[in-house]
Amino acid sequence: MEFDTIAAISTPLGEGAIAIVRLSGPNAILIANKIFRSPNRKDLQGQASHTIHYGHLVDPKLDEVVEEVMLSLMKGPKTFTREDVVEINCHGGLVSVNRVLQLVLINGARLAEPGEFTKRAFLNGRIDLSQAEAVMDLIRAKTDKAMNVALGQMDGRLSRLIKTLRQALLETLAQVEVNIDYPEYDDVEEMTLPMMIDKCTWVREEIEKLLLTSSQGKILREGLSTAIIGRPNVGKSSLLNSLIQENKAIVTDIAGTTRDIIEEYVNVRGVPLKLVDTAGIRETEDIVERIGVEKSRQVLNEADLILLVLSNAESLTEEDYRLFEAIEGMDCIVIVNKTDLPTEIDLDEVKNLAGDKRVVTTSLLQEEGVNELEEAIASLFFEGSIEASDLTYVSNARHISLLHVAKATVTDAIEAAHNDVPVDMIQIDVTRTWEILGEVIGDSVEESLIDQLFLQFCLGK
Repeated sequence: MEFDTIAAISTPLGEGAIAIVRLSGPNAILIANKIFRSPNRKDLQGQASHTIHYGHLVDPKLDEVVEEVMLSLMKGPKTFTREDVVEINCHGGLVSVNRVLQLVLINGARLAEPGEFTKRAFLNGRIDLSQAEAVMDLIRAKTDKAMNVALGQMDGRLSRLIKTLRQALLETLAQVEVNIDYPEYDDVEEMTLPMMIDKCTWVREEIEKLLLTSSQGKILREGLSTAIIGRPNVGKSSLLNSLIQENKAIVTDIAGTTRDIIEEYVNVRGVPLKLVDTAGIRETEDIVERIGVEKSRQVLNEADLILLVLSNAESLTEEDYRLFEAIEGMDCIVIVNKTDLPTEIDLDEVKNLAGDKRVVTTSLLQEEGVNELEEAIASLFFEGSIEASDLTYVSNARHISLLHVAKATVTDAIEAAHNDVPVDMIQIDVTRTWEILGEVIGDSVEESLIDQLFLQFCLGK
């Protein structure tokens, strides 16, 4: 497959020491050669692959220097895209990097679409679709553990397992076809129903193992939407500031200070939390605060985790009781804050209302109890199993959905075999399972889906 030559800025825009403009395609080196001048006037096309060269970029029409650069030269197929790749390292800054990009585009390159470099790596067979998606997971990783999961997927851990399952199914299908097409060959082993059941059961068990990690993997990839709720002035904003270790939210003794939703990502014991500090939920005549309260109720319904904050210095109120009713059936940790003040709350009643929900006491003013809260959050979702480095985690929502479908179709095959359905009929479900698993790694997927997936990538990746 022949492509044109693309270029894009591959580093974040803004001031920095270095910025990189990347080219990939059949004319990458030719274009670079037109605009690059080294002190000894070297010809880039005659240079060895994977070398770096110092020089200047020159506008060939005006014969004027545009930038001082270091140019990395990499010849295909031993590159990320399996094409010729040139990376121009220039000074960081909006003006300098955009001048370099414009010079490259004027001299024959096309501006790359979002994710087009990774898309070419996929289309050229350098990586499969699950590895390509792991590239964005790596970029967006918010914790070390999320990054390790993405690295494992980029390395092909999930791909290898999926390919092993597909190969087992393919061998089963091939055996069925041989038995149907060449029944006269006595030396060919017959694919019996018990053999079909054994193969399909093993495949289903491996899929189930993957799905067991999906909830944890999805949390690591996307983070937990965590709502901090409670009556006004119980310490919600103080909790947000304590967890992110920054004075992000305004803290006062005046009820109703927080009137809008404040969002912030934080790493809690390897668990990425998307913290949402909400306006205190109460009845109010203030129209601005009332809008904030309505937003808070909406956030509460959409959250994966609720942190319900109560005040140790106040007895439970009707609003507190309503909040306990609102979080019924949700993953929640109850936080009794302000333990540095005289106790007015009935802790036994709190524990009774909380039921099986964890209750943690804190004094955020004195930074007490935060470690216990972080431990409670981590144990609520991972229970220590996240440390198993040998597990193959599946975190992508598309992969999880496909694995559920594959499990259902292979289960249909197993049930049909138990009901003595002819083997050649069962192979329909087995073939469908094989195809669905192929969609995970991109072996059998529509072009429109591929385009849609890569459009979600960064420009220049």
